[in-house]
Amino acid sequence: MKIYDVENFPNPLRVRIALAEKNATSNVEFIAVDLMNGEHRSDAFLAKNPSGAVPVLELDDGTFISECSAIIEYIDTEFSGDSLTGTTAKDRAVISMMQKRAESTVLDAVATYFHHATDGLGPVLETYQNKEWGIKQGEKARQGLVYFNGVLAHSQFVAGAKFSVADITLFAGLVFAGFAQIAIPSELTHLIAWQEKVASRASVAG
Repeated sequence: MKIYDVENFPNPLRVRIALAEKNATSNVEFIAVDLMNGEHRSDAFLAKNPSGAVPVLELDDGTFISECSAIIEYIDTEFSGDSLTGTTAKDRAVISMMQKRAESTVLDAVATYFHHATDGLGPVLETYQNKEWGIKQGEKARQGLVYFNGVLAHSQFVAGAKFSVADITLFAGLVFAGFAQIAIPSELTHLIAWQEKVASRASVAG
């Protein structure tokens, strides 16, 4: 298996954490994509993922899988260890729901803010920006932080008592938020405590 990614970028981070949780990192060859020089927009890369986004998983039979949720679902099914996506119908549904909320209200909202309301990755890569939309998404991300603080006031992890892909997505969103200078308000104590707890996991801390 090969994974085309950019180390420390938020979406590749999600996949790397999932691999580490499943003790499967050694099963993968990581191939760095020179995103800053536009490799993700080359014909060769677009043949792997038409959206031009990282990461992309390449299976031994030549199949390419993109989208983090799909890649992590494959990893979770392929390798042994505690499930990240749930084992019962209810657990899988709740985890999927909370993962989607973490993605849309925090991670994706932060990404839109970063790419539209800041300099982002620079003028060469940021070929279109809508600052008003970016600012609006920054507000959405801050509301998302408040929402998840409320969730974590009553739950050990984002989707219940067990660590899951929903936690991975939210954690990556907070990492990106920090990079984009969207601070977690100090009064969101449950979210901050959860972030510290996840950061100490072996899959994250290394």
